[in-house]
Amino acid sequence: MSRVGKHVIPVPNGVVVSFKNGVLDISKGNVKDQYNVPPCLNTEVSDGGIKFTPANNDRHTASMWGTTQRNVSNIIAGFGKDFTVTLKLSGVGYKASVRGKQVVMQLGFSHDINYDIPEGITVTCTDPTTIVVSGKLKNAVGDVAADLRRYRKPEPYKGKGVIRQGEFVYRKEGKKK
Repeated sequence: MSRVGKHVIPVPNGVVVSFKNGVLDISKGNVKDQYNVPPCLNTEVSDGGIKFTPANNDRHTASMWGTTQRNVSNIIAGFGKDFTVTLKLSGVGYKASVRGKQVVMQLGFSHDINYDIPEGITVTCTDPTTIVVSGKLKNAVGDVAADLRRYRKPEPYKGKGVIRQGEFVYRKEGKKK
């Protein structure tokens, strides 16, 4: 059984946390987020931090305990620093740029791909083959990176596509003569 859920989540200065009707409201300045706490967990919000305790000894409760603790911990960590994901475009002629509130990608199709950047997410292109996605909410940053990657997943023979930094692309051997 995981012991992640037992840890108290420290709340830094300037972050306001309130719990009401199963919803945890977390805010700092003008950045706000909500997290729906599963009913199988008891929530204690104090000056020292946030603590979750299981309401019963069910297997589902045990799995949700650590997951909830980690998700809320990531939300609070995002108020202190931005989460970033770097994507690399690998392929001849593959390039990307940011125009206004859109990411324009050329990925070998007959047309450009225009992706609207959601609110709260910052996308920059440090060079034509690198896209950096950053933001305060870890799950939103991961969702945008996954959406951009979905347009051209890395293929196993030549390794062409949109690849997350540090990702291993399994390469297959081509046809033999």
